[in-house]
Amino acid sequence: MHVRVDRDRCRGAGRCVLAAPEVFDQSEDDGLVVVVDDRPPPALHERARLAARLCPNGVIATVDSATVDEDGRGTG
Repeated sequence: MHVRVDRDRCRGAGRCVLAAPEVFDQSEDDGLVVVVDDRPPPALHERARLAARLCPNGVIATVDSATVDEDGRGTG
């Protein structure tokens, strides 16, 4: 899995941090989302997906590793 965020659309609600603190944090400067682990281990995949679903602005994307190349871009 690869995790991506669109910080330009983030409003800093923090739901992602509550759902998956091992994967997300909030910037001390502006309160916006920061990805701490853009390739979380399998044990955290469901929590990362939950964070994406809970995001009020829909700024989080989780992409299956099978469809991501080495640079984190979709292959399909």
